[in-house]
Amino acid sequence: MKTISSTELLRTPIFWVTRDVALDPDGFEITRAVVQHGGSAVVMPVDDKNRVMLVRQYRLPALRSLWELPAGRVDPGETVLQAARRELGEETGCRARKMVKLAEFWASPGFLAEKMTIYLATGLTLGEQTPMEDERIETRWFSVAEMDKMISGGKITDAKTLIGFLKWQRYLVGKRTSR
Repeated sequence: MKTISSTELLRTPIFWVTRDVALDPDGFEITRAVVQHGGSAVVMPVDDKNRVMLVRQYRLPALRSLWELPAGRVDPGETVLQAARRELGEETGCRARKMVKLAEFWASPGFLAEKMTIYLATGLTLGEQTPMEDERIETRWFSVAEMDKMISGGKITDAKTLIGFLKWQRYLVGKRTSR
């Protein structure tokens, strides 16, 4: 497929919407409205007791507060890792000595051009949160058992948090078997 046209329909500070037309070599054409996004950095802060810090904030599209991994967009001129470190500090007040990439995925590739990258953050130092003006963020540590129970019980429904937890569990299994 080759994009043959792209027309901007809407622009906001966080995303923009385009109407894109693509054509394959056989002449098959598709037209889609696409929400364009510069990508997001997601962080899974894990302390030395193997607890995960989640943030809770109101999510307008979900019409409720969600427990989720800290995350935010990658600003222009910023690498995904830089954005992950910045978001970790803003939302949790933590700094990490070590960051390991756990996963990259497309949030909803049928209409949204947002790639999310999840980093495992360890060697944490606690500090003061500096959330954005329009954010009200609660933080809390959760054990693996608590997270597993919340996921099984439908209390954690955020995709990046589900993917992060599953990838972290696989990462830990990989570390154990490589010893």
